[in-house]
Amino acid sequence: MLDNDEERKEDVSDKEIKEPKETKEPKEAKEPKEPKEPKTIKMSEEGYLKELAKLHVELVKLQEWIRVKGLKVVVLFEGRDAAGKGGVIKRITEPLSPRIVKVVALGTPTEREKTQWYFQRYVPHLPAAGEMVLFDRSWYNRAGVERVMGFCTEDEYQEFLRSCPEFERMLVRSGIILIKYWFSVSDKEQEKRFLSRTKDPTKQWKVSPMDLESRMRWEDYSRAKDAMFAYTDIKQVPWYVVDADIKPHARLNCISHLLSQIPYEDLLTTKQPMKLPPRKKSSGYVRPPIDEQTWVPAKYHG
Repeated sequence: MLDNDEERKEDVSDKEIKEPKETKEPKEAKEPKEPKEPKTIKMSEEGYLKELAKLHVELVKLQEWIRVKGLKVVVLFEGRDAAGKGGVIKRITEPLSPRIVKVVALGTPTEREKTQWYFQRYVPHLPAAGEMVLFDRSWYNRAGVERVMGFCTEDEYQEFLRSCPEFERMLVRSGIILIKYWFSVSDKEQEKRFLSRTKDPTKQWKVSPMDLESRMRWEDYSRAKDAMFAYTDIKQVPWYVVDADIKPHARLNCISHLLSQIPYEDLLTTKQPMKLPPRKKSSGYVRPPIDEQTWVPAKYHG
């Protein structure tokens, strides 16, 4: 018999050693991707011009209605720098009479104006009967640039928030139709437009030191806008927000909405067709020689 420590050991050299099967770790569940917002397709230039032409016809009808009915209309255009307010105003006024539809874009207040009641410098520009006034920025400067840049005191700012709704209700009670637009543009699109202006000689005048400062204070302006809306988005005169990231769309949408805010009728086609009176017969008038007049050089000609 063999000792315990000399017990025969089982020879495993010839036996197949089975490696344990690798256990595959369960794959981590992939987080569902957030659905991408559908990209807005910009309308064609041809389609834009076609729709703009239609709206221009309606604007002329509205202008005639305002003139005949003696309406008093005020439209405020507010929003961030480079949001496209000026472009919309330009398209609105393009087919209209400057005697009926006027644009007001006030500059920096003078030292005397700074001592006036805040709304006083805007009141002289309000419309008389048969007129429409478009404010390219308005009394809301106090809630925006003046607030953010520190051009007014805290007391002046708080007083504006209290008095502005009452001021606008007073305008409405006096018979003025008051419409307010805020042009909303993304920071990415605003940056793109600023860069475009710096490279275009015809647009560089639009980039002021104040614009550059506002570009740096995006969040400050956002907070100021939110506070402004909280106090002044009132039932009698609500704020209408225009998505301004695509300029042609913003222009058409704003003009279309403006037309919907003032019920009007077509007074032009109901008139008798305009007839030109016959010209008087010549009484022997002889035109002076054209070489005796100072003519503009025909630098461009066909």
